[in-house]
Amino acid sequence: MKREIIQTLDGSTTIHLGEWDECYHSKHGAIQEAQHVFIKNGLSLFENKHISILEIGFGTGLNAFITFLEAKKLNQTIDYVGVEAYPISADEVLSMNYVEELNAITESSIFKTMHESNWEEKSNLSTDFSLTKRKQFFEAIDDIEKFDLIYFDAFGYRVQPELWSTEIFDSMYKALKPNSVLVTYAARGVVKRSMIEVGFTVEKLAGPPGKREMFRARKK
Repeated sequence: MKREIIQTLDGSTTIHLGEWDECYHSKHGAIQEAQHVFIKNGLSLFENKHISILEIGFGTGLNAFITFLEAKKLNQTIDYVGVEAYPISADEVLSMNYVEELNAITESSIFKTMHESNWEEKSNLSTDFSLTKRKQFFEAIDDIEKFDLIYFDAFGYRVQPELWSTEIFDSMYKALKPNSVLVTYAARGVVKRSMIEVGFTVEKLAGPPGKREMFRARKK
């Protein structure tokens, strides 16, 4: 499948998959989307806490890198697990301009280490942030009550509806601890119904730039 690095409307880059006409992030702004969906409506709920995060779709590492930066401001200790079946290439990593766009030059080595660290091994990026990358299909996730927060950032329902199924969300529900949260950019009715079916309570929130709505799901 043809892959192309493109610039989104906020100046940050993403990967465009030509055959699907699908991007890793919003064309309206990769960084803006990550900040709104995953940080504002997810991570910020856990200020001053030690939490475990599962990311569904590690991709370019943008969500992980922003989480690393924001966790310092929120006084958090993070155990971060990123699941990705098809890791991006070294050339694609080098084409991402997140360090510059986030004014995080002093942390450029962290972004590099996130991509160079070994898969299936825990890497301590700082005293307060560990990263474990798992090369795994989402269907194979079988964690039980391990995570406080899930970033559900799979490719869209239009191109991969199987990743938004009741079976997948059942796995997500089981992977979360009680009183925990899943956030996603998605806002389709069929997605909401699958979440509710497995036990989530679902909130519809204002979406990031270019998208009217998004979902936040809670496990009681």
